[in-house]
Amino acid sequence: MESTDVLVLGLGPAGAAAAAAAGRRGCKVVALDRKHVAGIPVQCAEFVPAMIGIDVVDLADSVRQPIEAMATYLENDAPDLRPNFPGYMLDREVFDSALVSTATQAGARCRFDSCIRKVTAGGFVELSNGHTLRARVIVGADGPRSRAGKAIGCVNAELVETRQISVGLCKPHAATDIFLSAGIPGGYAWLFPKRDVANVGAGVNPAHKSRLRQIVACLHASLVREGRVGREILGLTGGAIPVGGMLKPRGTLGETLVLLAGDAAGLTNPVTGAGIAAAVHSGRLAGKAAAAAVSGDSVAAQMYEEELEDVYRAALDRAMRRRRELLTTPPGKAALRRGWIAYAEYWQ
Repeated sequence: MESTDVLVLGLGPAGAAAAAAAGRRGCKVVALDRKHVAGIPVQCAEFVPAMIGIDVVDLADSVRQPIEAMATYLENDAPDLRPNFPGYMLDREVFDSALVSTATQAGARCRFDSCIRKVTAGGFVELSNGHTLRARVIVGADGPRSRAGKAIGCVNAELVETRQISVGLCKPHAATDIFLSAGIPGGYAWLFPKRDVANVGAGVNPAHKSRLRQIVACLHASLVREGRVGREILGLTGGAIPVGGMLKPRGTLGETLVLLAGDAAGLTNPVTGAGIAAAVHSGRLAGKAAAAAVSGDSVAAQMYEEELEDVYRAALDRAMRRRRELLTTPPGKAALRRGWIAYAEYWQ
């Protein structure tokens, strides 16, 4: 049995940010991840809004190129360009590694190759190697199918399944391209440029997961015909994205406080699937709240929940309404416009 003040499950952006924040405040922190190394495999499109600079000051080594605009392709129409849409395309391996390094420098013990078998009702975390840990606070930053979230009854019930390929980019491009179509049920397709390569992918409701390969292949073939990307597939990834909105981000297991952050807390936007910035921000807040709780602050968890509500609830609820409208309305062009952030109808 190993005991610690704060136990962080997951060392993605949310978990690494939480471990760093708690470590800086003098807590004994252990952080676990089943991956072999930080950031691999990459399971996202790697775009972040420019405002992430508020939470991550030094981005230079992680940025592969800046983004200036968003181009939205509605069915077969010409693209609608939304200028002044600033952001960055990241190298998630470098980005995640830097966050883990920061956590380590703050005193957190970050351990990879650590597979969690069970989080018990008493607050014990059992690993597949037979090791058991307990903590005064558990931060669940272990993704959309969080074991910590499941243990306290806060589960992401709605997910989107994604598939993404990496291909060569034939010409410079500084916009994120979004492809909306009735033929992509419950999601959309994308091309996100990353200097000399591009991430090309799509997300759909799980019931249509079998169609993902064809959807991505058709988009890839179209982009090849247009001379925008190369034929060779350089990489393949995919995964689940939570799209059911914000969960209650706190609970207890015996005497152990549990806080959820990032995807585990349902903070990913249900329309766009964006979640990196929210993961870093909520992780930092969770780490601060965990440290405060360890120090005896009895309202730290409640304050954490209230801060997440203030920052994210309105935007997530709007996105949930738009998503559910698309799922219950015949997806014509008007419905697709109302369901996407680039159009004024979305915000009305």
